[in-house]
Amino acid sequence: MSRAHQRSAGGVPDFAVLGGGLCGRLVAWRLAGEGHRVALYERGGPEGGEAAAWVAAAMLAPLAEAAVAELLITELGVASLESWPRILAELPEPVFFQRNGTLVVWHSADRTEAPLFERRVRANAPRSLADANFVALAGAQLDAAEPALAGRFARGWLLAGEGQLDNRQALAALAAGLAARGVETHWHTTVDEANPPSARVTIDCRGLGAKAALPGLRGIRGEVARVHAPGITLTRPVRLLHPRYPLYIAPKENDVFVIGATEIEGEDRSPVSVRSALELLSAAFAVHPAFGEARILELNTQCRPTLPDHRPALIWDSKATLRVNGLYRHGFMIAPEVADEAVRVAQALLDARVTDADSFESLRRASRWGEMLHAQGAHEPA
Repeated sequence: MSRAHQRSAGGVPDFAVLGGGLCGRLVAWRLAGEGHRVALYERGGPEGGEAAAWVAAAMLAPLAEAAVAELLITELGVASLESWPRILAELPEPVFFQRNGTLVVWHSADRTEAPLFERRVRANAPRSLADANFVALAGAQLDAAEPALAGRFARGWLLAGEGQLDNRQALAALAAGLAARGVETHWHTTVDEANPPSARVTIDCRGLGAKAALPGLRGIRGEVARVHAPGITLTRPVRLLHPRYPLYIAPKENDVFVIGATEIEGEDRSPVSVRSALELLSAAFAVHPAFGEARILELNTQCRPTLPDHRPALIWDSKATLRVNGLYRHGFMIAPEVADEAVRVAQALLDARVTDADSFESLRRASRWGEMLHAQGAHEPA
């Protein structure tokens, strides 16, 4: 019997993972793959409809996101982008994945946005990444890169190497992966803060569900449209620069497109507003007029769990609980590396290699992602 299986023989799981969104599923799946006994508790069902990941565009775009994110996020995204193909290859169900880059365009009236975007990206991305993958396109070059938009934009950038996947297929494949690896899944189960599930180590991945334990946590509302638009053959995600509502359009399989832009402070989960819907769909129409004939499949909202510094955090409570939170708008882009780091810390807790502030600090200093690691009370994120 392996060491991991010997650990789990005592009646309680090695790990209880609270929250079955994207990060919780990845953490539980990885731990089970290491031979641990794992139980997962999720208030929603296996389809993932209660998770922020259900409404995501699932773009894996660290260079594009450098316009609004710092270097830590960019580097997490670069590393995670390399991990996704391996993860998807190990899952028991197929997931749409492409790595054709991101196209950034703008209308001539908004041309002043372009140099601002480039300066922000180059300030927040590793220089080697920007120099190698920030490709200026003009005229015929742009038309050849994305024929569906030929003649519509004079200039643009191809951010080479970036990718995307299908968020809902990924959640379903991870649910199947949990079952295949023997994770004890408790769907439609709300965790009682006063009486949490028994386990040797608890990993809290509940997003906004963990607000009672993380008072600084807040939600930022996002709104997206999913449309069916046959005949628009975009080969990669497109980002439209605009001073008021910068837009992204992510093409999925079967002529489905995910369109998003909005970020609104607050945890309101009410339906999409008329104003937001008009702005989203009007901006999409401005990218390609054929979107005027698209059929709206869904207008949806979600709230992304966000900490005050907009960074992800792994917070140890100085006992046997690790809280993983604050992935904000970067969930799919950074989740593999965040989950791998959570697995590493959780295994150190299980093995009693981390028992006090000094041993935790040693683990933090040895980590590539030490900036994410905090001890609750002493080193909580700002």
